[in-house]
Amino acid sequence: MPVVLTINGVEHDVDVPADQKLLYVLRDNLGLTGTKYGCGEGMCGACTVLLEGKPIRSCLAPVGSVAGKKVTTIEGLEQDGKLHPVQEAFLKEEAFQCAYCTSGMIMSAVGLLKETPKPSDKQIISYMDGNVCRCGTQPRIVEAVRLAARMGG
Repeated sequence: MPVVLTINGVEHDVDVPADQKLLYVLRDNLGLTGTKYGCGEGMCGACTVLLEGKPIRSCLAPVGSVAGKKVTTIEGLEQDGKLHPVQEAFLKEEAFQCAYCTSGMIMSAVGLLKETPKPSDKQIISYMDGNVCRCGTQPRIVEAVRLAARMGG
C-alpha cells in the first residue's frame, strides 16, 4: 500500500514499506540527494530534515511516522529562486569545507531560528551540537547562524 508523503509542499505516493527510513525514500525514490547519509544512527546530523518545522534525523524516521505531515528538505528551502537566509549566511561566512555536513547543519539552523529567532552563542552551540563537522568549521557555522538571525532567518 503506498505511503503518501508531503515533501517540500508536494504530495508523493511512494510504494515502500511503512518502516522504510525516510532518508532512503528521499534519496532513492524521490531523487532528493541533498539529504546525506552519514552514520545511519542519528548521531551525526548529515541526514537532518524538518518535520513540521522541527529538525529530525531522517535515517531514523520510518516513512509511516511522517505520512500526512510536512517534511522539508534542503531542496525545499529556496523559494522563487531566492535562497533561504540560512543558506545565504552559510555561503557568506564560508561555513563549510567539504560540505558533506552542510545540508544537515543548515536544516538544524533553520529549526533553531524558528524556535529561537535571536539565539545566544551558547544556544547556537548547544542546539547545533548534534551535527558533526569533521572539517572543523564550527566557528564559521556559529558565525553563519548569527548572521542568519540578523537577516531574519
